[in-house]
Amino acid sequence: MKQQSDAEIAGQVAGNPIVLDQKSHTTVQSFIAASNRKLLHVDTIVPWAQDVDVSKPPKLEETSWIYGTIQWRGLSPAQRTELLWLETARDVSYCIWQEQAFAEMYIGYVNRYHSSLSSDIREYLVISSREELVHTLMFRRYLHVAKLPIWSHPKTIPRFPAFAKRTINQHPVYGILWNLLVKWHTDLNAMYQTQHALVDPLTRAIFKEHHAEETRHIAFAKMIVENFFTTAHAGEANALREFIKRAFGIFLHEITFMPEIARLTSFAFPVAIDDHKNIQDIRNSPNNLRINRERFRDVHEWCMKYKLLP
Repeated sequence: MKQQSDAEIAGQVAGNPIVLDQKSHTTVQSFIAASNRKLLHVDTIVPWAQDVDVSKPPKLEETSWIYGTIQWRGLSPAQRTELLWLETARDVSYCIWQEQAFAEMYIGYVNRYHSSLSSDIREYLVISSREELVHTLMFRRYLHVAKLPIWSHPKTIPRFPAFAKRTINQHPVYGILWNLLVKWHTDLNAMYQTQHALVDPLTRAIFKEHHAEETRHIAFAKMIVENFFTTAHAGEANALREFIKRAFGIFLHEITFMPEIARLTSFAFPVAIDDHKNIQDIRNSPNNLRINRERFRDVHEWCMKYKLLP
């Protein structure tokens, strides 16, 4: 699809670029009130004093990226435990990079369209950016407390930032939809695998706290996208669909299994970073296909409704 110039975009959004119906505006105002009732503070957001209980796993064993495969069966119990913690470090790191990028994106919309946005949309974009940045501080502290490495771009998270950058010169709904899909998948994934009694309590707590705010942020983004599809011309809606479809499959592969974990294990990981055959087999293993259907059901059903799946 041809990249639009700034002048073309400005012409399209000379009015308010984010148009909602009255019911949606009322909902946004309730989100603002909910956020203001509970301001986040890193020191008190979770019970840091309880520390990480390394005698417990950070997530369910069966949610390991390679669970049920021949590679998993070849690992010792200690190696399996290490793998679960490193996979959790990836999830936490993904949240850090995602939320830093999207906070910057949302503040960019506030700066760019300040005089056009309705006051409640502008305020919630700022509020959600503030909450996202507090989450990044919480997640960074968790990695420090748990003595886990941060996965970083581009060495161990090679693809994530590239597609987000492509939304910068598009209508805001492009970035908001991409934010929504990344955020919704990562939140569903975290809640699916960590909210169980056998999981380390601090790990469980940070993802539960994160979920409390993410639920609002997801609902906010969904409203914007749904209103766009209700009011946009067919050509505009289809252009957005095609843009998202190009990255959707890559993202789903990445969240399911990232071979870059081989750079971080203390042992020789059984799948090389360039072993494309085994990487593909792991991403399509019976266990991964099953848990992807279960944990991502809500987001995928919503995507089917709006014809966003490749």
